[in-house]
Amino acid sequence: MDTTSPRIAILGSGNIGLSLAKGLVKAGLTAPAAITLTRRNVAALAPLAAVGYRVTADNRAALQQADLVVLAVLPQQLDQLLDLIAPALDPARHLLVSVASGVSCAAIRQRLQLPVRVVRAMPNTAIAIGQSMTCLATDDAPAADMDLVERLFNTVGVSVRIQEELMTSATALCACGVAFFLRAIRAASQGGTEIGFHAHDALKMAAQTAKGAADLLLQLASHPEQEIDKVTSPKGCTIAGLNEMEHQGFSSALIKGIKVSADKAGKLYHEG
Repeated sequence: MDTTSPRIAILGSGNIGLSLAKGLVKAGLTAPAAITLTRRNVAALAPLAAVGYRVTADNRAALQQADLVVLAVLPQQLDQLLDLIAPALDPARHLLVSVASGVSCAAIRQRLQLPVRVVRAMPNTAIAIGQSMTCLATDDAPAADMDLVERLFNTVGVSVRIQEELMTSATALCACGVAFFLRAIRAASQGGTEIGFHAHDALKMAAQTAKGAADLLLQLASHPEQEIDKVTSPKGCTIAGLNEMEHQGFSSALIKGIKVSADKAGKLYHEG
């Protein structure tokens, strides 16, 4: 496989798959003609076809044009897809990248009955703006494969390699986590409206404040409590608000929600 500019097939070109394809092209790592996108309703891919991407409704045929194959379907749809493409897979040639939550590398090989190389990736919806937090894992793929997949996903955000047994947890913290932080921003904006701001102003203020808080941690490599200490003063309004939130279970609710999501994520494949 050409690791400098691999030919890529994205099977199931929804939000995640399309964002990855566009990110790779935008970063100059590959050309649209080197990416094959599949979707049942191929007409929905017409705008991509118009700018040079290969498009088809035939998943098996897409493999003929690819070295790296992204499995971008829901866990409940994965077995059907694997059964379909198994006859066209070449373990010596194809590298599989699965974004299906809760499905191990070993489970994919077992379903295929082939010794294929598999890397798991768990991006989130911020991939659409090149800001995904993507977790990567494998059980036995060579280092060169991991390097390639990491390079690809770094074009649409930041990636980190983790142990495969933590991938379900990564789904809860990073993929589901986008919704959790959005709900917190929404709640903050509602609080802003209650204390006097127009709704659109409150939302903008809350979102930018959240973005700034996150950047403090990322850019300064700081800890949340260090930054919290900088904005809390004795008998001040910040500590009063924080303590009231904790009395109402703010941290506990978030922690419990992440644990419940992780448990659910681990069951999705088997619930199909």
